Amino acid sequence: MTHQGRLTRGELESLVRSGEVDTVLVAIVDVQGRMQGKRMDATYFFDDLHDGVVEGCSYLLASDVDMRTVEGFALTSWENGYGDLAFVPDFSSTRLVPWHEKTACVFADVTDQEGRDVAVSPRQILARQCARVAEHGWHGLTGTELEFIVFHDSFDEAWLNGYRDMRPVNQYNVDYSLLGTSRIEPLLGRIRREMRGAGMVVESAKGECNLGQHEIAFKYDELIAKCDEHSLFKLGAKEIADQEGYSLTFMAKYDEREGNSCHIHLSLRDQDNRPVFAGENEYGFSTTFDHFLAGLLTYSRELSLLFAPNINSYKRYVEGSFAPTALLWGLDNRTCAYRVVGHGPSLRFECRIPGGDVNPYLAEAGLLAAGLAGIEQGLERPPAFSGNAYVADAARMPTTLAEAVDLFDRSAMARAAFGDDVVDHLAQAGRVEVDAYNSAITDWERYRGFERL
Repeated sequence: MTHQGRLTRGELESLVRSGEVDTVLVAIVDVQGRMQGKRMDATYFFDDLHDGVVEGCSYLLASDVDMRTVEGFALTSWENGYGDLAFVPDFSSTRLVPWHEKTACVFADVTDQEGRDVAVSPRQILARQCARVAEHGWHGLTGTELEFIVFHDSFDEAWLNGYRDMRPVNQYNVDYSLLGTSRIEPLLGRIRREMRGAGMVVESAKGECNLGQHEIAFKYDELIAKCDEHSLFKLGAKEIADQEGYSLTFMAKYDEREGNSCHIHLSLRDQDNRPVFAGENEYGFSTTFDHFLAGLLTYSRELSLLFAPNINSYKRYVEGSFAPTALLWGLDNRTCAYRVVGHGPSLRFECRIPGGDVNPYLAEAGLLAAGLAGIEQGLERPPAFSGNAYVADAARMPTTLAEAVDLFDRSAMARAAFGDDVVDHLAQAGRVEVDAYNSAITDWERYRGFERL
């Protein structure tokens, strides 16, 4: 086995032949960042399928959160019959899934029936930006830090009760509290152990500020591998919680307290694994890093749809909440959108913009595209911001999904980096969410207006 929990194709087949694995999950990741696919009989997967290729309906990449067959996408329509796409396994992504008996998982890339890449697949959107980075002789390393809130209620109970009167597992702020995390350690400990069994290098678990809020951190990895890991962790954490009678949420803003963040750390290395961002310029930066940071600050507004893809995402951007509002960078400054930490080989930036609802492939692709634009255009990096960025005179994140969709749709940089097909597809996905929200009547409206208006 190449690494505990991570398998080569040969190792997976050996486990199948010995009977230790009898189920293979073949998964793609949809626009919402969710793993979708099929549970395959493992023997059939190897004996009957050509290279393990599985077929699935094209609507998986062009539906909303409710899996409705929404209109307006070039990829799918009733007129073209909602045909199948091919899910082509990337066997380098294979992992055991310890929270299910005798199960392994392999992530797949998406092609059409003629074998051509489906450009709007999130995994391939990121792969294209990684290829652009590779043209410079570089590769990226990244870590994603996900926060979530745990409840004593099961998922079924939460649904049936309309997500009202839910009971968080902690009744007070347990940020860094060992006592607070110990109260939920049976669940957190099982998640950590099962993720280690799935090939993830666990670093730590800690409490967070909101009631019942926690974070489990994992070691950095190469970009696509880390996004696969991120996606499997989210799925696995929910499934393990469900097995234990709990529920948990990664939504960006569950209530009026602190939201769930997804902080993304990213750095670049060259072909000899030397750091690209470290250098002799101010703050110990390289010229490449100066331009990369400048690109992030210049284009993050236009790419905000990739970092904050849902209506709820924008409710997280509240002053004094540790979620950024100003597009500034600072040295170890948590009020800025971009926080630079580390020195020399560990020098990196932390993007604090995304929430726990982010699609990691799209966010990482956005960071690479913005940074590369800064390099290619020779953009000048502003000085580090010190102080409270919440009150700074600076460009700010959009305040609504509708604004973010419009900025992305009109972005010449996004269209140059991703292609018109990708921009049109993701913008339409955003419009679908905006339209669904605008047509919904909320509890807030009823409580506010039923009697008093």
